[in-house]
Amino acid sequence: MSDELTLGEALARRGVSRRTFLKFCASVASVMAMPPGMVEVMAEALAKVKRQSVIWLSFQECTGCTESITRSHSPTLESLIFNAISLDYHHTLMAASGTAAEEARAQAMKENAGKYILVVDGSVPMKDGGIYSTIAGISNHDMLVETAKGAMAIIAVGTCAAFGGIPHAKPNPTGAVSVMDIIKDKPIINVSGCPPIATVMTGVIAHVLTLGTIPALDHLKRPKAFFGDTIHDRCYRRPFYERGQFAKTFDDEGARNGWCLFELGCKGPTTYNACATEKWNGGVSFPIQSGHGCIGCSEPDFWDAGSFYAPVSTPGVNVKTIATAAVAAGAAAGVAFGLYDRAKRTRAQASHEKLTVKDIKE
Repeated sequence: MSDELTLGEALARRGVSRRTFLKFCASVASVMAMPPGMVEVMAEALAKVKRQSVIWLSFQECTGCTESITRSHSPTLESLIFNAISLDYHHTLMAASGTAAEEARAQAMKENAGKYILVVDGSVPMKDGGIYSTIAGISNHDMLVETAKGAMAIIAVGTCAAFGGIPHAKPNPTGAVSVMDIIKDKPIINVSGCPPIATVMTGVIAHVLTLGTIPALDHLKRPKAFFGDTIHDRCYRRPFYERGQFAKTFDDEGARNGWCLFELGCKGPTTYNACATEKWNGGVSFPIQSGHGCIGCSEPDFWDAGSFYAPVSTPGVNVKTIATAAVAAGAAAGVAFGLYDRAKRTRAQASHEKLTVKDIKE
């Protein structure tokens, strides 16, 4: 795509209709929980911009984040890479290697200074001068600092980049840290998860591309559109939790009936992510729907937070207490509603029959 063309002009030359383009924008708006009225606004804004330069750095990671984003379905990776962004550097996806690859990064930084988006996955080793992960003889730390200088914003994808992740887990032999532990003078968006959900990653990138702004973030710099609620808040098994119905093993009658997995270690009540709504594999399922509890992978230090198969511990509260409290709360709510309904009917009757206040009390 010519750098002189706007995205709208380039799409028109490639035969992409406005209808198809609007469907793309509608998909982005839906993923980011934006009102329908934003579709036209996004379409107009995006059609006028030139292709956004993106530099993607991969450090101490397992390539899971890249594997996840290549399976995105809304918007697709293809539509982002070939239509909306210029992916100028990516260790895994780029064709060039060696000197040619590093020259591509240097050229992208020079030509788009102050305008490119930097995406980082993987933690950064700091121990022993950062020797445990280097690229082209450059430590991850030095490459991050150098590349971040000219970036307009940084998106840290995956829990490793966002919070240190598994490399940061005890005893942390490489001294792994997160991106925000190093970079303090740039806007940072943390898209945590091990790996993150594909549509969450592409949705955040698409938000920056279409609106030119950073989405609203929580206290951990995660976009609220995806990390504003716990998995427990949106989980379809929540009613069983409220009734105190918990599976005791992964193959008992409760598990087969879809009861809550809290007693089996599900971390849904303390984990903020969009798994229950966005789901995985094109929206097919997510771990809890597949019969396994959430392990809390989008939270800091999830690997060291205790057993994945022990219930979330709260001081002074155990699972039996929660179950009893849930049942009691349900009964109390029923009693309260009954009393409210009775009082309401009494007032209605009093109004109809014009009884006095004294008569009602008696």
